[in-house]
Amino acid sequence: MPPVHDALVCVALPSFTVSAPHGQLTGQGLEGVYQSGRRVLSRCHLRVAGRDPVVVQGRMLSADRARFAAVVRTAADLGPDPGVVVERSRDANGTERITFRSSVGRPLRLPVEIALGTDLAELGAVASGRPCPELRPTVHGSGLRWSAPDGVCATVSVEPPPKDTLASSGLLCWELELQPGHARTITLDVRLRSARTTRPVGSRTGGHSLPEARAEGDDPRAERLFRAGLGDLRALLVRDPDHPADLHLAAGVPWRCGPAPAEALWAARMALPLGTQLAATTLRTLARAQLTGPGAGRIPGPLRDTGPHLPPSCTGTEATLAFPVVLAEARRWGLPEQDLAQLLPAAERCLHWLRATADESGLLCEPGPVRLQRAETQAHAHRAALLGADLLEACGRPGADDWRDWAHHLRHRFREEFWLDDRTGGRPAAARTPEGRPLPHLGGGAAHLLDTGLLGGGFAEGLLDKVQTEQLARLLGSPALDTGWGLRGLGAKEPAYNPFGHRSGAVRVHETAVAITGLAAAGYDKEATSLLRGLLDAAESFAYRLPEMYAGDQRTSDSVPVPHPAACRPAAIASAAGIQMLTTVAGIRPDAPAGTVALHPMRGAPLGALRLSGLCVAGAPFAVRVSRLGLGMVEEAAAGLQLGV
Repeated sequence: MPPVHDALVCVALPSFTVSAPHGQLTGQGLEGVYQSGRRVLSRCHLRVAGRDPVVVQGRMLSADRARFAAVVRTAADLGPDPGVVVERSRDANGTERITFRSSVGRPLRLPVEIALGTDLAELGAVASGRPCPELRPTVHGSGLRWSAPDGVCATVSVEPPPKDTLASSGLLCWELELQPGHARTITLDVRLRSARTTRPVGSRTGGHSLPEARAEGDDPRAERLFRAGLGDLRALLVRDPDHPADLHLAAGVPWRCGPAPAEALWAARMALPLGTQLAATTLRTLARAQLTGPGAGRIPGPLRDTGPHLPPSCTGTEATLAFPVVLAEARRWGLPEQDLAQLLPAAERCLHWLRATADESGLLCEPGPVRLQRAETQAHAHRAALLGADLLEACGRPGADDWRDWAHHLRHRFREEFWLDDRTGGRPAAARTPEGRPLPHLGGGAAHLLDTGLLGGGFAEGLLDKVQTEQLARLLGSPALDTGWGLRGLGAKEPAYNPFGHRSGAVRVHETAVAITGLAAAGYDKEATSLLRGLLDAAESFAYRLPEMYAGDQRTSDSVPVPHPAACRPAAIASAAGIQMLTTVAGIRPDAPAGTVALHPMRGAPLGALRLSGLCVAGAPFAVRVSRLGLGMVEEAAAGLQLGV
């Protein structure tokens, strides 16, 4: 896979662009303009007066736009100061504006060349590094056109039209007259023509958008993280091709723009403070994918690597267990009754699948020949049972008490069979084999044992007892797992630890956010605050666009987080993690059906004063303020919504 850690990625799915910091598209690696899974433009090389401009800055302006600033020296420049500035603004949809500004004291005639090319390759082919020859262009209007053997074609239109066009080499040429203090702009518009081109999401196309929520306070980084996460979530929205009114989040760019049920549900769950519409449309999309034959009720999903110690896990299992959880929590945030009624049968089918798949004591095995019982999966099942019971009871459906009993038995067995006692206080096993042998390695996935879900204005009971929970909090806060930048996927002292390992030592942003929420809910604010501040410090190093993961090296006084070369950035669960992290600081616990919302801010006000506005509870705008003393106050809420406890 080509490295993308230093690329500037502009996203407005189904389109995105990947640019090197210098802004030139050279056709190397993953560089290019992509639309609907094809590379529409791989080469866009600008030369001015026969030379490449000297690029002095490349940066993101927003989730869908990058800016590259460069300078050009001309014969009129007598000293060391360049007289012409070149600014390139590149949008995710393929539009590029190249502006030339002159500070020279006399008129200039500026020769400009832009060399264009494309292979119209599938994203998968580019990602795998398979060479794809460039296609031969033809003149098309004021620009160029390329056609692939399968009928897909790409066009680049330019304004103003070039003086000369050399189609054989894809070269467009201008002679720009540039007056002192004036500017000229060349605009390129890149388009893909294909039968499967999908309509983008956004206000200009009639799609809904997430609300204009804001964070502000003593720590300015909170506002920047919140704004960047919200922008990236909007950019990652995609439509269900067969039901274009329903949107969900793609897992991440550039590698995971296709369906990813578990990540879509996790991101929708963490984004619930922004409203329930995204959760509803995501749930509807996945409900249509539920199996109806063997394995009825399960949501299909691909296998996922889980590191050196465990076989791959099934993301379909994770998504199936997350479905009733997201629906139950969306109801607490104010999901409309008609959406709840429509989605409830699918949630019941998920619970029926769980009942049919778990063994007699409630433990759930991974699919496949190994039949391993992962601790993380038991946590997901336990959460699904408890919040599913809450959902059934609230909707007048039978079975709530049975599911609470089922969860009680699962807790009892888990505490006995998954907890490993030792002289240091013990630890949870990562998994058990079918023969009952525990796999003792410690990793960030243990944070899911704490994340028990929103229930009745508070959080549901966890899998561990009080003593075990205290020990797990101590482990999550130890240097073995807490890098100072976030939570490692695998402890630093474990065999096969690799700081760049996707599931064997890298910091996974979404698991860090899960740990922060779970630790704060359980009352372990010291450990939660350490992870919170570390993640916020890391976000600053990544210009507040957090990748899905980065290296799990231990923080030192002079270090910065090290990027992972293949991490998606933006990634839905990392973008939503910032939203959840800040709402955790405020401690918002809504119960819209009961007409209440409780505030339980993190003790010690770890970010000082903090205000969140533009959130949504019970279908109405919601704003909350946390003082420097850690006191919470609702500033805006739905009429009749009462402050609970």
